Amino acid sequence: MTRYRTIASLLKTTASLLAFTATAFALQTSPGLAFSPEAQQMCSGDAMRLCSNEIPDIPRITACMVRNKSQVSPGCRAVMEREHAAATASRKREAAAQ
Repeated sequence: MTRYRTIASLLKTTASLLAFTATAFALQTSPGLAFSPEAQQMCSGDAMRLCSNEIPDIPRITACMVRNKSQVSPGCRAVMEREHAAATASRKREAAAQ
């Protein structure tokens, strides 16, 4: 029985690390919101809690985080809003320059 618990614990730890890595990667490279290292730090726990079923699909994780914005921690929400506003302003500047 102890052997099975050890294997189960190892599998759980490996799955958690894989999920964390995929979430961090998703937050870093998501096309809709270019998340910074600060966002990764502030939002990784929320992404794991709210969107772990979407891993490793980056667009689905991003959509899940946006959809669940009301449930994320205040720090994550603030970073998401700030970075979304910056991305929107950047798109507006690019459109005006054309």
